[in-house]
Amino acid sequence: MKLDEIQKRLLREVADLHEVPEGAYNIRSNSQSAGRRSTANIEIVSKQDVSGLEIRIRPGTKRESVHIPVVMTESGLKEVVYNDFFIGEDSDVVIVAGCGIDNCGNQDSQHDGIHRFYVGRGAKVRYVEKHYGSGEGSGKRILNPGTEVYMEEDSSMEMEMVQIKGVDDTVRTTTAELAAGAKLVVRERLMTHGEQRAISNYDVALNGKGSSADIVSRSVARDRSYQKFDAKIAGNAECSGHTECDSIIMDQGRILAVPGLEANHVDASLFHEAAIGKIAGEQLIKLMTLGLTEAEAEEQIINGFLQ
Repeated sequence: MKLDEIQKRLLREVADLHEVPEGAYNIRSNSQSAGRRSTANIEIVSKQDVSGLEIRIRPGTKRESVHIPVVMTESGLKEVVYNDFFIGEDSDVVIVAGCGIDNCGNQDSQHDGIHRFYVGRGAKVRYVEKHYGSGEGSGKRILNPGTEVYMEEDSSMEMEMVQIKGVDDTVRTTTAELAAGAKLVVRERLMTHGEQRAISNYDVALNGKGSSADIVSRSVARDRSYQKFDAKIAGNAECSGHTECDSIIMDQGRILAVPGLEANHVDASLFHEAAIGKIAGEQLIKLMTLGLTEAEAEEQIINGFLQ
């Protein structure tokens, strides 16, 4: 791989990569593949009809990982990428995605990544997706991830969705369909500042007996930024679903939480929680008595909240 220092920094931010990862990987840089490796159990191939990848994981694959980060440093570059994951039965894998954009120009840069997951019976997946933006240019850094999840019986998927810095505009759309005994857990962490906008849409269908979904978002809206958390769970069988939005609002920030629970079965058990508020004054005072300034105390509280 031939990457400059900015691209290497972006990789560290979105995928915690300091060197070539072990296992299977595909690193995309400015719409080109900067490196790829398949393994005996994980095959990565390019799509023929559209830009993107097919990642096939053999049944029974255990303790292996796939890294597919994207970095962009060219101002004005816009792309749409379609990646499909076929996760075999009884496998147990980690998938690390994410996108970092460094825009120092005056044109908008945009990456739309559409990921489809077909999770086989009894398979376990941990999926990490981090977004990050940097650069001093006036051009925006725009990221619009679309995630589709199709889970077979007794499968499980844990999704960690993180966006902490530098993304000017994002619309995150996640849909999922769960069969009997399938389990979906989503943990979203988000911070916006300046004039940034972030919208998170979740639409989950619990179609099988014993299926469950737990979707939790923690966010901080600073300056004049805007956030919307729109989560819908449809219980179509004996199942359990939970959504939660826990947010800190600062300055002139705005946050809209939209719960959506649809029970289509008498034994569907669905819950929603939401809390939006400013940092408590007593928290600030307690830290300031330890010698921190008000700004330092705020940062400590926010960092702990978003862990």
